[in-house]
Amino acid sequence: MKLPSIAALALVSLAVAGCVTETENKENMLSAAGFQVRMADTPTKVASLKSLPPHQFIVQNKDGQPVYIYADPTVCGCIYYGNQSNFQSYQQMVFQQQIVSQEQMTAMINQQAAFDFGAWGPMVVPVDVY
Repeated sequence: MKLPSIAALALVSLAVAGCVTETENKENMLSAAGFQVRMADTPTKVASLKSLPPHQFIVQNKDGQPVYIYADPTVCGCIYYGNQSNFQSYQQMVFQQQIVSQEQMTAMINQQAAFDFGAWGPMVVPVDVY
């Protein structure tokens, strides 16, 4: 196998692993927000699960109330379902996680800004002129 092929395979593997981790994190938040889980444990349920868009919310009405459904055919082979309150709790968790991520990014930028280039000598940054 050539080196570029190995590098490409490694990159794809990391990307897939990242997606699974992100999906698992999302599903942990769904559970924490009060969403219920139903496993696709019969052929009829598996067919129904496959008919839903994967890893996306859909909203359906049941008895005049919205029901939020999140289908996961890849990690758990299940659906998560909840009401308006569950969905709002989930959205709040996502918002809080985004704030934490932004704070972490800001801390990393500030840490990098404090880097001492003096030991490396003068840095000449090429400028593209059009």
